Amino acid sequence: MARKRKGRCVRRNKNQGGESEELVQAPHSFVISKGIPDGNAVELTKDFRKVMEPFTASQLKTRKKNTIKDFVSIAGPLHVSHISVFSKTELGLYLKIARLPRGPTLTFKVQNYSLARDVISSLKKQMVVDEAFKHSPLVVLNSFSGEGMQLKLMASMFQNMFPTINLTTVNLNDVRRCVLMNYNPISKTIDFRHYGIKIAPVGISKGVKKVVQGKVPNLAKFSEISEFLTKSGLLSESEVEDDPSNHVTLAQKMISRGNVEAGKSSVKLSELGPRLTLQLIKIEEGLMDGEVLYHELIEKTEEEKEEIRKKRESRKKLKEKRKKIQEDNLKKKDEQKKSLKEKSLEGVKKKVLTETDIGMMKAVSEGKGEVEEEDDDAEYYRKEVGEEPDKDLFSQTRGVKRPRTFYGFKNKKLKKDKLK
Repeated sequence: MARKRKGRCVRRNKNQGGESEELVQAPHSFVISKGIPDGNAVELTKDFRKVMEPFTASQLKTRKKNTIKDFVSIAGPLHVSHISVFSKTELGLYLKIARLPRGPTLTFKVQNYSLARDVISSLKKQMVVDEAFKHSPLVVLNSFSGEGMQLKLMASMFQNMFPTINLTTVNLNDVRRCVLMNYNPISKTIDFRHYGIKIAPVGISKGVKKVVQGKVPNLAKFSEISEFLTKSGLLSESEVEDDPSNHVTLAQKMISRGNVEAGKSSVKLSELGPRLTLQLIKIEEGLMDGEVLYHELIEKTEEEKEEIRKKRESRKKLKEKRKKIQEDNLKKKDEQKKSLKEKSLEGVKKKVLTETDIGMMKAVSEGKGEVEEEDDDAEYYRKEVGEEPDKDLFSQTRGVKRPRTFYGFKNKKLKKDKLK
């Protein structure tokens, strides 16, 4: 028998043996948009998904009917730990970041934002490399060490949204992006920036740098290549623009040309976008609904908090009561369905078992079917022939026969014709 060939999708799947432990433990995320339809909000959602790659659903399809419960129900099998929701309202654009499945939830107001396409188009030298999005970015938090419960919660939430980096085993070639979050204690806002990281060699002229990196120089104005390499005044980009504080000594060998191990190189950042200016509004204990732990705009007394807590508990109890009633009603409906089904089956059986069939079954069970027919045939033979039949003539066992009402008359007629 020919062996069944695997499909194309199965052959291309690299995780046929199961997901690795590193992939399972990495924080995954959903990024969705809700509220009033807005093209810019949808585009911003896609840009934020790009920031969260590769551990996010970049092609996630959503509908208006989808609720947060729908995403929570599938979060467990997919190892999703965070959800980010951009919601457009009449008052403005808001961003909610929640830890799945039980919270907490942080609500930010997006005061200003710029899409990734606008940020990239404003740069003189653009650097967008698709390979950079195959690995998670480096997270840098600034000024989150102040006092206040909200700062600690924000810092832990932002850190846990991205996988941790082990300094002893990290590969520098995989660190291609950086996410910077700067907290301004005066305005109480957070500046969100997304950069691409580039490493450039330091201490070589511009001509030597071009040759080392494999670029073909224009030698039309020079008689020899030595003139191009030794021409004064041509400094490399890193020497002209970079500050000496950006120079680092590489601990590993880099893929890019000109950067060698234990050599000096310059770290350059190129903004990828999007830009966000966020203001923390409130922190909730649960998932999108729960006790408010912190609110920036509203302050309530202890009595008001206790009253709200009691109302929440009463709503919770009422919800549980309704849920229990629904479960009891479902059980009753299932029992009624079963009883109706049993009754209908009994009625069908009664219709099928007619009086004749019941008589046949009784005759078969009592073993009288064959004897009655044998006695009738012997009596008929005596009347027609006038002699006693042989002992073996009607005593042959031919299986259980039906009563005469079915075939008795027909069999007698055939035997009478044979005798004539």
